[in-house]
Amino acid sequence: MTTDHNSVESLTRFAEYSTDGFYDEMFLPDGNPRPRSELLAWRLKTLSPGEMASRQRAADQALLNMGITFNVYGHEQGTEKIWPFDLVPRILESTEWSRIEAGLRQRIRALNLFIDDMYHGQQIVKDGVFPESMVKSGRNFLQQCRGVKPPRGIWCHITGTDLVRDTDGTVYVLEDNLRCPSGVSYVLENREVMKRTFPQLFEGLSILPVENYPEQLLRMLQYIAPPTDDEPTVVVLTPGIYNSAYFEHCFLAQQMGVELVQGSDLVVSNGFVHMRTTQGLQRVDVIYRRIDDEFLDPLTFRADSCLGVPGLMDVYRAGRVALANAPGTGIADDKAVYAYVPQMIKYYLGEEISLPNVPTYLCADEEQRRYVLSHIDQLVIKPANESGGYGILVGPRATPEQHAKYRELIEANPRNYVAQPTLALSRVPTLVGDHLEGRHVDLRPYILYGEDIYILPGGLTRVALVKGSLVVNSSQGGGSKDTWVLKDGIPRLADFLELQQ
Repeated sequence: MTTDHNSVESLTRFAEYSTDGFYDEMFLPDGNPRPRSELLAWRLKTLSPGEMASRQRAADQALLNMGITFNVYGHEQGTEKIWPFDLVPRILESTEWSRIEAGLRQRIRALNLFIDDMYHGQQIVKDGVFPESMVKSGRNFLQQCRGVKPPRGIWCHITGTDLVRDTDGTVYVLEDNLRCPSGVSYVLENREVMKRTFPQLFEGLSILPVENYPEQLLRMLQYIAPPTDDEPTVVVLTPGIYNSAYFEHCFLAQQMGVELVQGSDLVVSNGFVHMRTTQGLQRVDVIYRRIDDEFLDPLTFRADSCLGVPGLMDVYRAGRVALANAPGTGIADDKAVYAYVPQMIKYYLGEEISLPNVPTYLCADEEQRRYVLSHIDQLVIKPANESGGYGILVGPRATPEQHAKYRELIEANPRNYVAQPTLALSRVPTLVGDHLEGRHVDLRPYILYGEDIYILPGGLTRVALVKGSLVVNSSQGGGSKDTWVLKDGIPRLADFLELQQ
């Protein structure tokens, strides 16, 4: 039986689904699927009644059985939550992904050079490209790291860069996460759950794999190890079971085949870091640390830290252990510093920025601050050094009382706040009960900087599960989706159906 393409095209339209004027990752404004999503939309449309909801329940059960959780501090209903996951994937074309990859490589190279410059000559400051006041007032600039030379000259080994798409389809960099970026384990588990519960969706599509990320991560960590006669010993350092990303710490250690340790498991002896084992002390060469800088070494940073290793920084400065990410990378994790990345790229690389920043107002600048204070009901206000969606004010959806409160906060500490336009984040169809509705999303690709730069295809699509919400963080009620990057071109539904005849 042959299939008329026009009838197929009408079949793929979701009669009650509306893009509501937003850029929709699956559908065009006229209701037809985008070419990259044509085959997926057809499959979803042809499901029997209730099948989508049934498979979503199966996915939720799989997540429960696999123990895929995250922690929310101070949540009134308890801390440990099953990871919220939506079955409708997000699809990116290979050509667009190639452009994103190139932009991320450019960005991470410039940020690495910037961090190195900050802890050495600060030439970018001397040349008047980056203000000295921004360095001195930066909460995450560590004087203790001045003069440090990390192995291979790499500071930011693992980066999670948040991307968003606006109404016109433009992809912007929303922020850089260079301290202890989390979430990559959910990328891998999302794909696994999709394959278990909905394998039919993959048929006819060639999708770039994500399963080799742990292998790439281990390879990068081994690359930065100090010289050793044996294979370098790598460990993952966790603050413990109450950390919000503890599941991920366990997962990555298990997937790489390395030990998961806490600070009490490590000791400095004879100028090296060692791990306590039942056979005695074992030298450690590389620490993938998932604790913040200030807790790493009570002899260098916070004296009251029970999470770190006394003397660790002395060993690190001597080049006898590698830390990923390097202490001090937080200077480039600052949302006020983020505003200068286009200038950094021009200064260090002699290039124009490929992936644009979201236009950003610095409240530390008097003129920009006046604009922010008078337009606070139109802007998104962000603290410079918070993460997880905490401390953000979405001006158009805030109350006059909240506007007044944030005006006071900005006036009291202008350096700590930036403002950005309220972007109309793109949406992806998301299962709500027994039907699909559009929900806003962002995208966090993960970048590994070792011998070369590896970027995990797609990354973590985070979705705001609350209708109309722009906050996608899991700690604020968000969830995630599997992200598919097409390997070769765009599959045509008509060709696929013809092959089925």
